Amino acid sequence: MKTRVAILIAAALVLCACTGGRPGGGNNSSGHSGAGKANAGKAAAEASSHRPFPAVSVPSVYGSETVEAQDYVLQHYWDGFFKGDWKTTPDAILGVKDEDVEQNLANYIQVLNLMKLASTPDDMSRFRAAQASVSHLFSQLEARQLADTSAKTYLRFTEVVAKYLYDPNSPMRDEDFYLPFVKAMAASPCTRDNMRAAYRYEASQCAKNGFGQRVPDFSYKDGAGRRGSLYSIRADYTMLFFSNPGCQSCKEIIDDIKSCACIRPLMETGRLAIINIYIDEEVQKWRDYLPNYPREWINGYDYLFVLRNGGGYDIRAIPSLYLLDGGKRVLMKDAPTESVLTYLENIYKQ
Repeated sequence: MKTRVAILIAAALVLCACTGGRPGGGNNSSGHSGAGKANAGKAAAEASSHRPFPAVSVPSVYGSETVEAQDYVLQHYWDGFFKGDWKTTPDAILGVKDEDVEQNLANYIQVLNLMKLASTPDDMSRFRAAQASVSHLFSQLEARQLADTSAKTYLRFTEVVAKYLYDPNSPMRDEDFYLPFVKAMAASPCTRDNMRAAYRYEASQCAKNGFGQRVPDFSYKDGAGRRGSLYSIRADYTMLFFSNPGCQSCKEIIDDIKSCACIRPLMETGRLAIINIYIDEEVQKWRDYLPNYPREWINGYDYLFVLRNGGGYDIRAIPSLYLLDGGKRVLMKDAPTESVLTYLENIYKQ
């Protein structure tokens, strides 16, 4: 696992080096028209106001596949971005074009996720280092904004981070890594006062059922009226799926799970259980749709209606997918289907 993490970190760094914006140049026409000179001047001005994303370079003393190298990447990933006197403009943040900032943020999140994959609920040291890196990123952003309070750097960058880490439709969403960022936002002098309550609420919701935490138990009824509970399920891994009948996105997730080659053997050997829960009130609609769910899954509904009203869970959108270990501790929370299935495929291959 450590070798794989190091290789993927190196790949992410290569992406950083390759996706920075290139200075624009004038066209190659040899014409001397006024329009040509104007275009050349515009291109030169644009080139002087933009730069590639400054990729982090790991000193050779740390090697390439060591914990020290990984820590260096996490600690220094954003150093070059926040250095210098570059300005934030309508199409760039600190001189780096918006699309390049987003690409390199995506690469950074990939590194964070690899740190989480290298962790377990019993050894969370790499995960904690990744969270500390996010806190450090925020402190760098805050310091840069305080140095020039008229700039829109803070506003623009926090919007991008929220888009990637907290938007329920983002394929890179991860509340565990948004948590240290939004907690800092709630307390920062750079945050507008009318936004603090919203950020405190987001932080409180992100703190529920974080990586390594044991989720709350809940009761359900199946189609035959039999009662059960989450904690009564015995398996090395439990996939907890919150869905609605007739939901197209839910159907697509179900199809993806059914088509994954590792799912059936993991279930047949008792290593994996899948529990599919409906949390709303239209129970008859759920009963009518029940034949569409895989029979080998545990399909039930929250007959006490505690999950939709809190119940220790933050179900921001349906569908929502969790992966739990044998002790019902969180491995993945509201995770993209591809991430969950890739994790299970790796478990199956071990």
